[in-house]
Amino acid sequence: MKLLKLSTICICAAAIASGCATNRHSDAEFKSVFDGQTLKGWILQGKKGDGYGVTNGAIFCAKGGGGNLLTEKEYSDFVFRFEFKLDPGANNGVGIRAPLEGDAAYLGMEIQVLEEAGALAGRIEGGAQPNKQGKLRPEQLHGSIYDVVAAKTGAQKPAGEWNSEEITAIGRNIKVVVNGIKVLDSDINDITDPKIIRKHPGLFRERGHIGFLGHNDHVEFRNIQIKDLCSSEKQNVPPDDFVALFNGKDLKGWKGLLKSPNDNPIKRAALSPAEHQAAQKLADEDMRANWSVVNGQIVFSGKGRSLCTVKDYADFEMLVDWKLPAQGDSGIYLRGTPQVQIWDPHTQPTKHGSEVGSGAFYNNKNNPSKPLRVADKPIGEWNRFRILMVGERAHVFLNGELVTRDTVLENFWKRADPIFASGQIELQNHGDGLEFKNIYIRELSTK
Repeated sequence: MKLLKLSTICICAAAIASGCATNRHSDAEFKSVFDGQTLKGWILQGKKGDGYGVTNGAIFCAKGGGGNLLTEKEYSDFVFRFEFKLDPGANNGVGIRAPLEGDAAYLGMEIQVLEEAGALAGRIEGGAQPNKQGKLRPEQLHGSIYDVVAAKTGAQKPAGEWNSEEITAIGRNIKVVVNGIKVLDSDINDITDPKIIRKHPGLFRERGHIGFLGHNDHVEFRNIQIKDLCSSEKQNVPPDDFVALFNGKDLKGWKGLLKSPNDNPIKRAALSPAEHQAAQKLADEDMRANWSVVNGQIVFSGKGRSLCTVKDYADFEMLVDWKLPAQGDSGIYLRGTPQVQIWDPHTQPTKHGSEVGSGAFYNNKNNPSKPLRVADKPIGEWNRFRILMVGERAHVFLNGELVTRDTVLENFWKRADPIFASGQIELQNHGDGLEFKNIYIRELSTK
């Protein structure tokens, strides 16, 4: 855990619906991820001091050392079992769905590991003197999703004794059981605070590494096992709490983009009802001529205008799979404003700066317009965006990697103004053959 000063793909949600992921797990279903003798199968990132070692069949975080000790393998849905033993005041954490680099508590999720008795004594207002961590908030106590959701207290044994813990992650549901007592059962989709969503993009990662997050205290872990619950998703079937924007059969819920200059949302809004109806009729004729559904995919001919949702959206989480040809160019307009960029970073020579990769706000001038990394798959393979739009800011994941973090989307149409409060979502084209599928949205009712 990063203590705060007191002055945040293999998609397996389909496994829930299919019934293959249950709450009962036999020992035979688990595989050991620690051989009891070495750290084979683990990666130590950001080593501090003596880092981690093995003693008496347990992994230990060295006193005065640590770092992130993560599994080589990535997991999406799983049950993770282990035993832990804490010194008085000791602090560690279990990173889940975490990237190898960066702060796992924010770019993944951290399930807090903290010696409870001292922490509870330290956070009583007007009570005992604080321990070395100072007064802690409930979201910083053992079993919590660190800085996000508080766990119940009272299940942990005294310092120096072995405890058992089981962390279950299935889709957006995170459950923690300590010594047979359920201390946390949380649905990430219930988190609506914009500040938390902005601070913790890792809540929405679909897969990542699992491991221990050391913070200079001696902590031991043993009997470390996992049951991998990952399974294939069904095409064009939305995850829990999402709605399909594309049904896999036809273009119901979609319309054509009005011809310029009325593709500008400000000018479009100024049209009279009759003018808008006439312009939309022409746009829909263009849509039917150039956009079609083939084998459960939206296919663009390479001619005509962009495709738009009939409905407007404000704050949302969106999933969309896309594929484009070599040197292809496209994008996703959010609230009618350009754009989450889609293009080809691989085919040489690259065009118009496409070597930086897809997933950033290409049309930004004052805020970042380039992705954090290239995460595009080779041309001919499907890519997936996960877009979190909250207020005027967004996170964008490309193929499970965070490529745009908490970035303002500027109003392309009127630079001095913020982005529109709501608007249509558009699948943009630049005259290239394009394909889209698995388009889902979850509207966010933020506070």
